[in-house]
Amino acid sequence: MNQHTDFSTRRSVFPFLKPRETRHLVDPALCHLWSRHNRDYDRLTAETCADLIEGLKAQGRQEFPAIVRETRKGYEIITGARRHWAVTWLRANGHPDFRYLIEVRPLTDEQAFRLADIENRHRQDISDYERAKDYTQALEDYYGGRQKDMAAALEVSKDWLSRYLDLAKLPKDIVSAYAHPGDIKVNHARILKPLLANASKGPAILEVAQRLAEQQKTGDPLESAKVFSCLKNAAKQPAQRARPIKVYTRTGETEGIAFRKSRNLIRLEFSDEISRAALSESFRQFMEEHFPSRAR
Repeated sequence: MNQHTDFSTRRSVFPFLKPRETRHLVDPALCHLWSRHNRDYDRLTAETCADLIEGLKAQGRQEFPAIVRETRKGYEIITGARRHWAVTWLRANGHPDFRYLIEVRPLTDEQAFRLADIENRHRQDISDYERAKDYTQALEDYYGGRQKDMAAALEVSKDWLSRYLDLAKLPKDIVSAYAHPGDIKVNHARILKPLLANASKGPAILEVAQRLAEQQKTGDPLESAKVFSCLKNAAKQPAQRARPIKVYTRTGETEGIAFRKSRNLIRLEFSDEISRAALSESFRQFMEEHFPSRAR
């Protein structure tokens, strides 16, 4: 069971990590998540934390401490949200004597961000989209919008970081097409980005995304792979030429009814100042052409 990330080899990058500073065993109720924490705590369950719960029960204690900061409200969790959830669950489910092991450190927000990122970067239960939103916010908060500086601080390539930032910039229609934002993969954004930027393909993809979003509301959600496939396929459809607008008018007049058709939808438009006679004649022409058997 991996309860933590071993920071012993990272102290050149994190000089603020000193071994065995102030450690305490506390009631987890005294601790709260840092507001910038990148884990969706509400999505943690006994199932998603089963390995950790079983490990804690087998050992009878929490082996590796969570990293926290001391605040007026108690302790602010920088790393160790899953451990906090698991200990809280155990205390409520037959193990009331379990306590939460914490290590208190004086961290700045930027240091806290880097520390949380290095612990959670490879965890499967934090989605690409959650990480992307976290990186986007941190870019502005701690690095003045300079991707190069942020990439250097995190010891990642600028291209790697850019892929996550692109994911966070996906249009809302694309995000809504998925059953949950956490289903969107960083690779999806990499492939969709140039397609969305294409003048002919982008609108087609967004149109499909809107239909998928409505389908997701029906209670029968589509899997992530299916949504992504639908969005990609939308870009392969041949561009449709816009149908010309036809106007039906009474002889000698310029105003009449403008006719548009898209798929199975017919749209008629006319000015609210058109005369009754001109409107009647325009309608007659339209009915004659499109519904000849019903015109009389």
